[in-house]
Amino acid sequence: METDITQQSGAFVNTRMKSLFVAQNEKPSILKEINFAGLTPFQRGLVVTDGTVTQFIEAYTLAPVEVVLLQQKKQTLLRKNKWLQLPAGEEVISRQVILQTHQETKASPIIHTYADSLIVLKRLPKSILEGLEANQQGLGRLLQHSGMETRRELLWCGIETLKDLSPAIAHLENETFISRSYLVLANHEQFMLTNEQFTL
Repeated sequence: METDITQQSGAFVNTRMKSLFVAQNEKPSILKEINFAGLTPFQRGLVVTDGTVTQFIEAYTLAPVEVVLLQQKKQTLLRKNKWLQLPAGEEVISRQVILQTHQETKASPIIHTYADSLIVLKRLPKSILEGLEANQQGLGRLLQHSGMETRRELLWCGIETLKDLSPAIAHLENETFISRSYLVLANHEQFMLTNEQFTL
Protein backbone atom coordinates (compact mmCIF):
# COMPACT_ATOMS: atom_id res chain seq x y z
CA MET A 1 0.00 0.00 0.00
CA GLU A 2 2.77 2.40 0.99
CA THR A 3 4.66 1.55 -2.23
CA ASP A 4 1.54 2.31 -4.31
CA ILE A 5 1.16 5.74 -2.66
CA THR A 6 4.85 6.50 -3.29
CA GLN A 7 4.54 5.50 -6.95
CA GLN A 8 1.39 7.61 -7.37
CA SER A 9 3.11 10.57 -5.73
CA GLY A 10 6.15 10.16 -8.02
CA ALA A 11 3.93 9.96 -11.10
CA PHE A 12 2.08 13.12 -10.05
CA VAL A 13 5.35 15.01 -9.51
CA ASN A 14 6.70 13.97 -12.91
CA THR A 15 3.48 14.87 -14.72
CA ARG A 16 3.12 18.20 -12.93
CA MET A 17 6.73 19.24 -13.47
CA LYS A 18 6.80 18.32 -17.16
CA SER A 19 3.58 20.27 -17.75
CA LEU A 20 5.51 23.47 -16.95
CA PHE A 21 7.54 23.04 -20.14
CA VAL A 22 5.70 24.17 -23.27
CA ALA A 23 7.79 22.19 -25.80
CA GLN A 24 8.76 19.08 -23.83
CA ASN A 25 7.74 16.88 -26.77
CA GLU A 26 10.23 18.74 -28.97
CA LYS A 27 13.26 18.29 -26.71
CA PRO A 28 16.48 17.19 -28.48
CA SER A 29 16.80 13.44 -28.88
CA ILE A 30 20.06 13.40 -26.86
CA LEU A 31 18.13 14.31 -23.70
CA LYS A 32 16.82 11.50 -21.53
CA GLU A 33 13.66 11.90 -19.46
CA ILE A 34 14.00 13.24 -15.91
CA ASN A 35 12.58 11.39 -12.94
CA PHE A 36 11.66 14.48 -10.92
CA ALA A 37 10.72 12.42 -7.88
CA GLY A 38 14.34 11.22 -7.74
CA LEU A 39 15.82 14.74 -7.63
CA THR A 40 16.58 16.70 -4.49
CA PRO A 41 14.32 19.69 -3.67
CA PHE A 42 17.21 22.00 -4.67
CA GLN A 43 17.54 20.32 -8.06
CA ARG A 44 13.78 20.39 -8.70
CA GLY A 45 13.74 24.08 -7.81
CA LEU A 46 16.57 24.83 -10.25
CA VAL A 47 14.83 23.03 -13.12
CA VAL A 48 11.49 24.81 -12.81
CA THR A 49 12.41 28.26 -11.49
CA ASP A 50 11.37 31.11 -13.79
CA GLY A 51 13.40 33.65 -11.83
CA THR A 52 17.09 34.44 -11.60
CA VAL A 53 19.08 31.22 -11.11
CA THR A 54 21.97 33.10 -9.47
CA GLN A 55 19.64 34.47 -6.80
CA PHE A 56 18.07 31.07 -6.23
CA ILE A 57 21.47 29.40 -5.70
CA GLU A 58 22.60 32.15 -3.32
CA ALA A 59 19.41 31.84 -1.26
CA TYR A 60 19.85 28.08 -0.98
CA THR A 61 23.62 27.89 -0.39
CA LEU A 62 23.98 31.12 1.63
CA ALA A 63 27.09 31.84 -0.44
CA PRO A 64 27.74 34.49 -3.11
CA VAL A 65 27.64 33.17 -6.66
CA GLU A 66 30.50 34.04 -8.98
CA VAL A 67 29.57 34.38 -12.66
CA VAL A 68 32.57 33.29 -14.76
CA LEU A 69 32.46 34.30 -18.41
CA LEU A 70 33.90 31.53 -20.58
CA GLN A 71 33.15 33.03 -23.96
CA GLN A 72 31.16 35.86 -25.51
CA LYS A 73 31.15 36.74 -29.18
CA LYS A 74 28.97 38.16 -31.90
CA GLN A 75 27.99 35.79 -34.66
CA THR A 76 25.64 35.56 -37.61
CA LEU A 77 22.92 32.90 -37.65
CA LEU A 78 23.61 30.39 -40.41
CA ARG A 79 20.03 29.15 -40.37
CA LYS A 80 16.62 30.26 -39.17
CA ASN A 81 16.10 30.00 -35.42
CA LYS A 82 12.57 28.81 -34.76
CA TRP A 83 12.52 29.66 -31.06
CA LEU A 84 13.92 33.19 -31.37
CA GLN A 85 11.85 33.74 -34.53
CA LEU A 86 14.90 35.01 -36.38
CA PRO A 87 15.82 34.41 -40.03
CA ALA A 88 19.27 33.30 -41.17
CA GLY A 89 21.73 36.18 -41.39
CA GLU A 90 20.65 37.94 -38.16
CA GLU A 91 23.38 38.96 -35.70
CA VAL A 92 23.30 37.51 -32.18
CA ILE A 93 25.59 37.27 -29.17
CA SER A 94 26.71 33.79 -28.18
CA ARG A 95 27.57 33.68 -24.46
CA GLN A 96 28.77 30.86 -22.21
CA VAL A 97 29.16 31.22 -18.44
CA ILE A 98 29.44 29.09 -15.33
CA LEU A 99 27.92 29.87 -11.93
CA GLN A 100 30.05 28.78 -9.01
CA THR A 101 30.42 29.24 -5.28
CA HIS A 102 33.43 28.95 -2.98
CA GLN A 103 33.50 27.06 0.29
CA GLU A 104 36.22 27.31 2.92
CA THR A 105 36.33 23.53 3.26
CA LYS A 106 37.02 22.97 -0.45
CA ALA A 107 40.09 24.01 -2.42
CA SER A 108 38.22 24.25 -5.72
CA PRO A 109 35.01 26.19 -6.38
CA ILE A 110 31.73 24.30 -6.67
CA ILE A 111 30.29 24.63 -10.17
CA HIS A 112 26.50 24.68 -10.03
CA THR A 113 25.53 25.69 -13.56
CA TYR A 114 26.88 25.88 -17.09
CA ALA A 115 24.80 28.19 -19.30
CA ASP A 116 24.92 28.78 -23.05
CA SER A 117 22.81 31.63 -24.46
CA LEU A 118 21.95 33.20 -27.80
CA ILE A 119 21.00 36.86 -27.38
CA VAL A 120 19.26 38.99 -30.03
CA LEU A 121 21.19 42.25 -30.30
CA LYS A 122 18.49 44.38 -31.87
CA ARG A 123 15.94 43.50 -29.16
CA LEU A 124 18.05 44.60 -26.17
CA PRO A 125 18.27 48.07 -24.58
CA LYS A 126 21.59 49.86 -24.89
CA SER A 127 22.23 49.69 -21.13
CA ILE A 128 22.15 45.88 -21.13
CA LEU A 129 24.37 45.65 -24.21
CA GLU A 130 26.89 47.93 -22.53
CA GLY A 131 26.77 45.81 -19.38
CA LEU A 132 27.41 42.65 -21.39
CA GLU A 133 30.34 44.23 -23.18
CA ALA A 134 31.81 45.40 -19.87
CA ASN A 135 31.18 41.96 -18.32
CA GLN A 136 30.09 43.68 -15.12
CA GLN A 137 27.85 40.92 -13.81
CA GLY A 138 25.59 38.05 -14.77
CA LEU A 139 22.90 38.63 -17.37
CA GLY A 140 20.10 37.88 -14.92
CA ARG A 141 21.23 40.69 -12.63
CA LEU A 142 21.71 43.06 -15.57
CA LEU A 143 18.08 42.44 -16.53
CA GLN A 144 16.92 42.94 -12.93
CA HIS A 145 18.75 46.23 -12.53
CA SER A 146 17.62 47.52 -15.92
CA GLY A 147 13.97 47.69 -14.83
CA MET A 148 13.04 45.86 -18.03
CA GLU A 149 9.90 43.73 -17.66
CA THR A 150 10.69 40.19 -18.77
CA ARG A 151 9.25 36.73 -18.51
CA ARG A 152 10.65 33.24 -19.04
CA GLU A 153 9.03 30.52 -21.08
CA LEU A 154 10.32 27.05 -20.19
CA LEU A 155 10.75 24.90 -23.30
CA TRP A 156 12.07 21.47 -22.31
CA CYS A 157 14.26 19.60 -19.85
CA GLY A 158 16.10 16.31 -19.63
CA ILE A 159 19.24 14.47 -18.56
CA GLU A 160 22.34 15.10 -20.67
CA THR A 161 25.99 14.03 -20.88
CA LEU A 162 28.14 17.00 -21.87
CA LYS A 163 30.73 16.85 -24.68
CA ASP A 164 33.20 19.27 -26.31
CA LEU A 165 33.39 21.72 -23.42
CA SER A 166 35.74 24.68 -23.17
CA PRO A 167 39.15 24.02 -21.55
CA ALA A 168 38.08 25.78 -18.33
CA ILE A 169 35.47 23.09 -17.63
CA ALA A 170 36.85 20.20 -19.66
CA HIS A 171 36.97 18.11 -16.47
CA LEU A 172 33.15 18.01 -16.56
CA GLU A 173 33.02 16.22 -19.93
CA ASN A 174 31.13 12.92 -19.87
CA GLU A 175 29.50 13.89 -16.58
CA THR A 176 25.70 13.66 -16.28
CA PHE A 177 23.77 16.93 -15.97
CA ILE A 178 20.20 18.10 -15.62
CA SER A 179 19.52 20.21 -18.69
CA ARG A 180 16.80 22.72 -19.48
CA SER A 181 16.12 25.29 -22.19
CA TYR A 182 14.00 28.43 -22.00
CA LEU A 183 13.22 31.69 -23.75
CA VAL A 184 13.33 35.15 -22.19
CA LEU A 185 10.80 37.62 -23.61
CA ALA A 186 10.20 41.36 -23.32
CA ASN A 187 7.50 43.35 -25.09
CA HIS A 188 6.15 40.05 -26.47
CA GLU A 189 9.43 39.39 -28.30
CA GLN A 190 11.94 36.62 -27.69
CA PHE A 191 15.35 38.14 -27.07
CA MET A 192 17.26 35.25 -25.51
CA LEU A 193 17.40 31.48 -25.81
CA THR A 194 19.27 29.80 -22.96
CA ASN A 195 20.33 26.24 -22.27
CA GLU A 196 21.40 25.53 -18.68
CA GLN A 197 23.02 22.44 -17.27
CA PHE A 198 22.96 21.75 -13.54
CA THR A 199 25.43 19.35 -11.94
CA LEU A 200 24.15 16.14 -10.43
